[in-house]
Amino acid sequence: MRHRSNQYPELDCAAPLVRIERLSKQYVQRGALTRSKVTVQALDQATLTIRRGTTLALVGESGSGKSTLARCLALLEKPSAGAIWFAGDNLTEMNSKNLLPFHRRIQLIFQDPTSALNPRLSAAEIVMEPLAIQGEGTKLWRRRRALEMMEAVGLPARWEHKRPLEFSGGQRQRIAIARALALEPELLILDEALSSLDLANQEMLLQLLADLQAAHTLTYLHISHDLRLVAQCADEVAVMNQRTIVEQQSALELFARPRHRYTQELLEAMPSLESICLERSA
Repeated sequence: MRHRSNQYPELDCAAPLVRIERLSKQYVQRGALTRSKVTVQALDQATLTIRRGTTLALVGESGSGKSTLARCLALLEKPSAGAIWFAGDNLTEMNSKNLLPFHRRIQLIFQDPTSALNPRLSAAEIVMEPLAIQGEGTKLWRRRRALEMMEAVGLPARWEHKRPLEFSGGQRQRIAIARALALEPELLILDEALSSLDLANQEMLLQLLADLQAAHTLTYLHISHDLRLVAQCADEVAVMNQRTIVEQQSALELFARPRHRYTQELLEAMPSLESICLERSA
């Protein structure tokens, strides 16, 4: 099934929602055996663009810098150098107070919903939590909003009192999506958000995300190591290698005519349709 859902061709020439320019991130750590400080380069002058209303997939091997870039874009980490532009505003030049409104406009969904959700809260309380933090409405309004968002991601409102461990992995990720959408963000960052799920749940959540994107003109940064999944959902693909972006193209162009040698190696290692069928029938 084709999930790619950019139904807004007029956006193709629009100004990008996100522009990351020469972004770098360094961490200073103490050596394991000495007291000397060691500088670790996690990002090295990474540059990419995400157009409003589209899905950009970010791919690369573990340790290439994908999650560090996501955390910088989600305002959880401060970059060491470079710039992050969001809807025309340079976030890297803002102080903490001026960044507050952007925390609701950019939401991050993690790989493991079990560790990302508070096990002591009910599903509705989890979805209500960001609304309470932002001081949105009354408690009654927040509950109604939470139930509305649960229904929007395919969870019946009657399950509002269930705790996270009473749900399946796919259902827990739906709770995480509902929580992220409660604040009506413009950008949703999915950091390997589907990688821990089976193929059936991946398929269902891809369709859900496509439907939500079409309904609300959401923009997605989809971080994944699974090129089969990327081929289903991405409008564009950016490739990371050794902590920087080595290539960004439309998904169709990248899979047909990869430019960078590293991208070619990734595609050569991608399982063929025949091998995937054999694996599933074994």
